[in-house]
Amino acid sequence: MKRKLQTKAGRAVYAARKTIVEPVFGQIKQARGFRQFLLRGLAKVRGEWALVCLTHNILKLYRLCNE
Repeated sequence: MKRKLQTKAGRAVYAARKTIVEPVFGQIKQARGFRQFLLRGLAKVRGEWALVCLTHNILKLYRLCNE
């Protein structure tokens, strides 16, 4: 990582992270209050995460259609 951040291209890619993916996780954590998984086991956690993402996307579509 240190070597990657020493190049201009590497810094640009790393800087783009906060505008591409990071806001979604922040929105889920802040607006939905999702801080930890309630279930145990990889399959159950994947299901819980899918449900959280599904509700996030449905809410985005709902807001988009009701503007």
